[in-house]
Amino acid sequence: MKIIAAISLLAASASAFSVDTIPGAIAPTGLFDPLGFAAKADEPTLKRYREAELTHGRVAMLATIGFLVGEAVESKTYLFNGEVTGPAITHLAQVNPVFWILLGAGIAKAETQRAEIGWVEPKNVPFDKPGLLRDTYVPGDIGFDPLGLKPEDPEEFFQMQTKELQNGRLAMLAAAGFLAQELVNGKGIIENLLN
Repeated sequence: MKIIAAISLLAASASAFSVDTIPGAIAPTGLFDPLGFAAKADEPTLKRYREAELTHGRVAMLATIGFLVGEAVESKTYLFNGEVTGPAITHLAQVNPVFWILLGAGIAKAETQRAEIGWVEPKNVPFDKPGLLRDTYVPGDIGFDPLGLKPEDPEEFFQMQTKELQNGRLAMLAAAGFLAQELVNGKGIIENLLN
């Protein structure tokens, strides 16, 4: 049963990358593409665009949580020993350099693993198609699902992809808004909400 579901999922993902059927296109607007990038893109390019959108959306979701949690637990944790204070946009400059080494190593490992899963090896890519994704790779699906949330049914998986894209898009707007608000008055987001 799982083999049939996996085959149908791969078949659905292979045909899912046309402008009309791509995950993230919702009624009544369909695919939101005011500059027409998707209309001009072939399937491999559209898959790369979607991979980039998912990656940026996931980072933005973590950033919005980081803004709120970082400001809420300020001086209440032993991780940075109360050294990090103020609005979230100033926190990065206050962090111990050792943290950056660990963070950089973690990001390098995660990005290397993502590249090995999703991208065709550079030696096997035509010179006019840099950054080519594997045919069987579904953008964003790097096999990390510790809670087992990924549905086996292709229709449910399509809906979950659309929900993640919508939440990522909202988070990108929220993170941009948080940055702008903190730059305007130098106060943290939570401080702005409470006043």
